[in-house]
Amino acid sequence: MKHALILHNPVSENSRDDELDVLNQAELIEDALIQLGYTSERMAFGLNYNKLGKLLKDKSISVVFNLVETIGNAGRLSFIAPAILELTVVPFSGSGAETIFITTDKVICKKILTFNAINTPDWTRKITEIKPEMIYIPKPISEDGSVGIDDILTIRGNEVKEIPQGYFLEEYIHGREFNISVIGGENRIQVLPPAEMCFEDNYFETKPHILGYKAKWDEASMEYKNTTRSFQFDNSDVSLIETLIKISVRCWEIFGLRGYARIDFRIGNDGIPWVIEINANPCIAPDSGFVAACHEAKMENVEIIKRIIEDAKQYSGRI
Repeated sequence: MKHALILHNPVSENSRDDELDVLNQAELIEDALIQLGYTSERMAFGLNYNKLGKLLKDKSISVVFNLVETIGNAGRLSFIAPAILELTVVPFSGSGAETIFITTDKVICKKILTFNAINTPDWTRKITEIKPEMIYIPKPISEDGSVGIDDILTIRGNEVKEIPQGYFLEEYIHGREFNISVIGGENRIQVLPPAEMCFEDNYFETKPHILGYKAKWDEASMEYKNTTRSFQFDNSDVSLIETLIKISVRCWEIFGLRGYARIDFRIGNDGIPWVIEINANPCIAPDSGFVAACHEAKMENVEIIKRIIEDAKQYSGRI
């Protein structure tokens, strides 16, 4: 019997909604694994990873699903889980340690994008580099799930007094927001149907259009109720969509993405696409954007997990 290990960050009754969501991801994977003929078990991954090493030696693990997003409540340490897994010959899902490290650190990610001539909004970590006329969003350097991001925090450059520890300032691009999801598989990748995150008419015109923490996790909030995902586009968007797909494939190659990923874009009023985030190993909970894109491509959950396993087997013994 094939056996899978689902590795995730520890959660408790005091965990935030974005942290608890890993349990929804694990449940989706478990249901699919049963249909694929696997048994499975879960393990919380922490700084004491001796238990993981012992389990990988003592048990016949066919594949590890790496859902670790934080270690010791720090997103910047999430690369440790794939780094440990790379020391084994057991296939594991998603991107490797280097890719997780450089995409989790948003400043490093933006530097790589800029080096490769891919547009990304202006940013700074230094007061001396702030442009007085520019509107900025303070963002955590190494957190996902829009943790620490709120539209009420947007600020004009001439009003900035300090940059909080662990944050950077990113230029706010007012315009449309798109997500392009990509899935790997056996010797191929597939770009899934593009999605646009739409801000409904009830969304306050005076509020910056930002998918902050409330819009993603607070179901009672105005932001959550008035942002929707759409896969429908006009003919006028054909050229734009083609450009977003080309950029997403380039990002997959440049960052060494594996398994599954999502690239987030802002389109300014000038029509220029700006990459705002590279999401290696994005959320695969049933209501996630990645899974929605798979379903739009007529790919059911079992096929999603099958493709991710196929991709993982290509990179076992990665170093």
